[in-house]
Amino acid sequence: MLEWRLGAPAMGSTSYMSLLAASGVAYAIAVRELHRRAGGPRIALIGCLILAAAWRAPFVSRPAGKNDDVYRYLWDARLQRHGLNPYLITPSDPKYDWLHTPQTRGINNPDVPTPYPPGAQLFFRVVTSVHESVPAFRLALTICDALVALLLWRWLASVGLSPWWTLAYAWHPLVTIEGAANGHLDLAGIACLMASIVALTRRRGTLAAVFFVLAVTIKLLPIVLAPIYWRRIRLRDGLVAAAVVVALYAPYLTLAGPPIGSLGAFVARFRFNDPVFASLEAWLSPRAAAAVAMMIGVTVAAILRARDQTGAAAWAWPAAATLACAPVIYPWYLLWVTPFLATRATIPLLVWTLSVLSTYRVWHLVRLGAAWKVPPPILLFEYGLVVVAVAWMAIDRIPKAINRRRL
Repeated sequence: MLEWRLGAPAMGSTSYMSLLAASGVAYAIAVRELHRRAGGPRIALIGCLILAAAWRAPFVSRPAGKNDDVYRYLWDARLQRHGLNPYLITPSDPKYDWLHTPQTRGINNPDVPTPYPPGAQLFFRVVTSVHESVPAFRLALTICDALVALLLWRWLASVGLSPWWTLAYAWHPLVTIEGAANGHLDLAGIACLMASIVALTRRRGTLAAVFFVLAVTIKLLPIVLAPIYWRRIRLRDGLVAAAVVVALYAPYLTLAGPPIGSLGAFVARFRFNDPVFASLEAWLSPRAAAAVAMMIGVTVAAILRARDQTGAAAWAWPAAATLACAPVIYPWYLLWVTPFLATRATIPLLVWTLSVLSTYRVWHLVRLGAAWKVPPPILLFEYGLVVVAVAWMAIDRIPKAINRRRL
């Protein structure tokens, strides 16, 4: 990773993809060793985590790339500090040109207002109250990244899994790229989700409910995990969480309706790496197809909860099922499953978090004049590996099923 930082190859370039492939292979070998023997002295695990922190450090101060999402974070924070509603104002509006800085002029999709929920807006304000800069966001999200690793360690220990599986998260190349390097907001939401899971495991229902809604109000994806909380938190806990949601949304409410910003435009217009959604959209409207994607995730979560499944797979598969049917599947969206790669049941998802790295090639192709879409060979590679992993797991279970029947 350090060589990558020093060489600074452009995203998706041949050298970038070569280094990424090497990182992915090294990571896969490390995870294979964890499956063989996840254990060892605690001091050795701490050393491995320090190493993970060390290769993140050089990325924090690197210049932001063109059209990085972090410019939107800065813009939303500036609007809020001036008493303006980010859900009603587009960055391209000439009336607000005076609010721009040289950094926010690089914002992507300036013709639409923010898509980020109120929990994210609170995060933007907190970070920029310390310092308004790209490195400040990268540092804040790297801290969130560290919190995820710490909470994951504690959760693994509480459910009887080896804390060494923390490395399946901390050493994942996707986490480093999209956290310290690209500064994506998802890590703040994942930190809240992990705090909720730890609290739930310790039967602290109020904290579990509050941290869960904080995760949902940062990024909407984890809402599909709500069934896992069924009958594990009290009504009072749910009411406290609902009050937190109201408090977060209330400052942005207007006569125009709920503060959803460009969420509708996102579903209607934006597409990337979406083979399943494209099939759904052939029969349904974009909003109906997006609703189906959400319902699939909720259904998977409900089925797992009915089976009393609350381990790593129960947290990973509902989110993954929704993402697989989403209109946009950027690589960093798969960050939501990276803390839950500690069991054989999530091996196909581990494969996906690695195969999705191939889509970074699109950024290079676009610079060469290609359309903003994932070429068929990359789609075949990305999803083909996942299908192979699922098939391998199914075949591997056949002898075990036969043996159980004999017994």
